[in-house]
Amino acid sequence: MASPVSALTSSSDPTANPSTAGGITAASGGSEQVFLQLLVSQIQNQDPLNPMDDTQSVAELAQFSSLQATTNMATNFADFESNFAVSQASGLLGDKVTVATTDSAGNSSTVSGTVKSIQVVNGTPEFTMVDSSGNAIVDSNGSPIEFTTSQITAISQ
Repeated sequence: MASPVSALTSSSDPTANPSTAGGITAASGGSEQVFLQLLVSQIQNQDPLNPMDDTQSVAELAQFSSLQATTNMATNFADFESNFAVSQASGLLGDKVTVATTDSAGNSSTVSGTVKSIQVVNGTPEFTMVDSSGNAIVDSNGSPIEFTTSQITAISQ
């Protein structure tokens, strides 16, 4: 019978990637669960005559705490980045911009207009424009085209 630790660290496929061994992937976001499973397995399988060193367990907890803080910081920075992009995009309302576009045939061109509205889609600001007559700039289906701020090549007020 396999021990709980071997279930986490081994695979029936000798060519398997160690980061996905035992059905746990590094990108699964389950680092807390993996850590706790390893800690419980380590405690259950320790030699009662030679228990785990206290300093070693404290060091492991400190490493996990550091990993958790780094993960939280990365998440918070991504949220800040998104909020900052939306804030910057809101400053474009009413400005005349030129954007680079590519049509369905792969031809590149530029389109100029005035930023009319801004929407946030998956944390990324997108905007629609109107031409000099006040008509929405639309695609071949008649739907307003949503541009991203990364498409902007020029801004004038």
